[in-house]
Amino acid sequence: MQVILLERVAKLGQMGEVVRVKDGYARNFLLPKGKALRASEGNKKHFESQRAQLEARNLELKNEAQSVADKLNGHSFVVLRQAGETGQLYGSVSTRDIADTITAGGFSVGRNQVAIFSPIKTLGLHAIPILLHPEVEAKITINVARSAGEAERQAKGEELTTREEMSMDDLGLEIGAALAEAGGEL
Repeated sequence: MQVILLERVAKLGQMGEVVRVKDGYARNFLLPKGKALRASEGNKKHFESQRAQLEARNLELKNEAQSVADKLNGHSFVVLRQAGETGQLYGSVSTRDIADTITAGGFSVGRNQVAIFSPIKTLGLHAIPILLHPEVEAKITINVARSAGEAERQAKGEELTTREEMSMDDLGLEIGAALAEAGGEL
């Protein structure tokens, strides 16, 4: 299906371009969200008559997003979760959790604007891009910790999830000590 883009769409094109997309993508995403029109002669004429208004609206939205990005960029948010000794979370931190945390911090962000490809499953500091507009991105830091005190220590750069590894020699010494303690029987 050919559509006329009413705004910039990532990996697809700029406003006003006529592009060919799969029918399902157009029917289920582009057309209902108002990001495109079917590429018919009537719609092309309608778009050309409305082009100046659409460009002005897009510029206004971009400027709004840029002002929010300037305030949001570099902020750090703390998410408290339960985790094991190795730093592996018992659950995960998803886009919804991140959006809720940012909203609680005084910014209006939807979960579809949080750009992570898989949920966060470990403790630590995670850099997260927030897509406020197709042309505007802000970077934040999510500090996943077990407690507020631990979050402060992580923010200072302290590594809290170090795991002690044992070499084969150390393991042999421990087994020998256990055998000696047990009288040679295990």
